[in-house]
Amino acid sequence: MTTTVWPPHHAVAHLPGSLPMGGVVPMTPVHAFETTPEVFHWSAQTALHPARQDIDLGGLLGFTIEQVVTDQEADAIVLATEHMGYRDEAPGIATPPGMRMNKSVHWLADEAMMQPMFDRIGHLLPANLHGARLLPAFSHRINMYRYDDSDVFNLHTDGSWPGYSLSEDRQHMQTWDDHVESGLTMLLYLNGPADGVQGGHTRLFKPDGSWVDVSPVKGSALFFRHGFGPDSVRHIGCVVHGPVSKYVARINVMYQV
Repeated sequence: MTTTVWPPHHAVAHLPGSLPMGGVVPMTPVHAFETTPEVFHWSAQTALHPARQDIDLGGLLGFTIEQVVTDQEADAIVLATEHMGYRDEAPGIATPPGMRMNKSVHWLADEAMMQPMFDRIGHLLPANLHGARLLPAFSHRINMYRYDDSDVFNLHTDGSWPGYSLSEDRQHMQTWDDHVESGLTMLLYLNGPADGVQGGHTRLFKPDGSWVDVSPVKGSALFFRHGFGPDSVRHIGCVVHGPVSKYVARINVMYQV
């Protein structure tokens, strides 16, 4: 990773943040940079060739897309979020004690990064989910997770979220209108076993209780249905071992309902 000079960052929202073993920190920040970092002015990246691979989940929706971001782009996200600072608590996340055993930082990324990323892979995403149509933009709020030695995210189902972006003056987190809701989790892997991560698979459960393990691959992303309906995919962020932390970004794929 190269040295990057980051613009100042600040909190654009403060939310209650749940701790791994219970308890809440009432004023947990959601971050944003005061100006767009140069490394987040992304392009179409014509050198990338995203490809989708569907996963057999016994009728549930899940797939991977490879080559979503470059190694340099993945490194920039890791560096930016380490600069903001990982915490035990996660803002706006309510998990019971012992479920989310990792570190977190939430931030609002810029259109200059988020729209090119969507444009690379939007054609590979489901155009409709149960009558809702794909919105041609990801939510700009990124939930980052760092798994250090022995960290795990035990069995859970991801909730659905509204869309978020920065206000024009970059001082506040804005919520998108009520007719837009997330339908898919996108887990963007920022490193993996090839980078020294030991463990850290995402385990996806089928309705019959069997499972499929997806290994993190730097620059690729895993997608699956979320919310609390019968089509949602239960999963585990499997335990990481050793000195190399695993980094993953949860990004929400948005639908017009």
